[in-house]
Amino acid sequence: MRDTRESRLLLVLLIAIAFALITVDIRAGEKSPVEGARRAAAAVFGPVEKGMATAVDPVAHAVGAVRDSGGRHSRIAVLERENSALKARLGSDDRTRSRIRELDEMLKRAGAGQYGIKGAEVIAIGAAQGFSWTVTIDAGSKDGIERDMTVLNGEGLVGRVATVGPDTATVVLANDPGFTVGTRLEKTGELGFATGQGDRALSVQMLNGKAKVNPGDRLVTFGSRANRPFVPGVPIGEVIKVDPSGGDLTRTVWVRPFVGFSRLDIVGVVVMPPREDPRDAVLPPKPEPPKPTPTVTVTVTPSASAPVKPAEE
Repeated sequence: MRDTRESRLLLVLLIAIAFALITVDIRAGEKSPVEGARRAAAAVFGPVEKGMATAVDPVAHAVGAVRDSGGRHSRIAVLERENSALKARLGSDDRTRSRIRELDEMLKRAGAGQYGIKGAEVIAIGAAQGFSWTVTIDAGSKDGIERDMTVLNGEGLVGRVATVGPDTATVVLANDPGFTVGTRLEKTGELGFATGQGDRALSVQMLNGKAKVNPGDRLVTFGSRANRPFVPGVPIGEVIKVDPSGGDLTRTVWVRPFVGFSRLDIVGVVVMPPREDPRDAVLPPKPEPPKPTPTVTVTVTPSASAPVKPAEE
């Protein structure tokens, strides 16, 4: 359509007529003079609108789903955060319970040996002053810690205090290659010297080359003069291998330490030695061997059977 004066007048006239019809339709309501025309238009365009609605509805549903999914994702994110926090709390509770058990076992050992101890927490690991196996604890001279004090936990001997600061101290672990401690064999009292071997079993030189030692035997600390650096009676480990004596003056045995040096957490520094040697009192009772299950044997004795009579003809 060309843009002329007549076409502009026609456009204005059509707009005016449209507004007039709209006004009449609104005021007349159901009696509107254009009601018939509306119904006819509905009959013609209704199927088209329905088809369009059918085509458009899935898209609308998808858009709604995306919009709702945003809300769901937000809710899922909140739930995931709450779940993570709950897991962390449960994990923390598990660690707390584990540490309580460690502390309880340590107090039992200290009580059995009559050791006065100062509890501490391992806060760092690493080599120090030429030693390859050391840990740092959060107790120092302000807490009464001094050099060459025995360190233990609920399992047994951890090591000895090497250096002390105001708030921390360095402990040389019993498995350090430069570590040596006097030992005493359970029950027999045979003496020896244990030396650390890193992540391997401790090497123990028994002073008596003819000492009777068997796998499963346990050792404790013999103790030092004036109880420095070792108090007596602290569990060390269990014999796992005995080398042949070969007529030597000494005998080598290999001992698995009771303490897990790679998982140290709560330890105790012995600040007050026992009044007397506890000997084997700090060792836990040995577990009883499992009782053999009784075997029931059933013997079947054949019995004489009655002769079979031939069938009568």
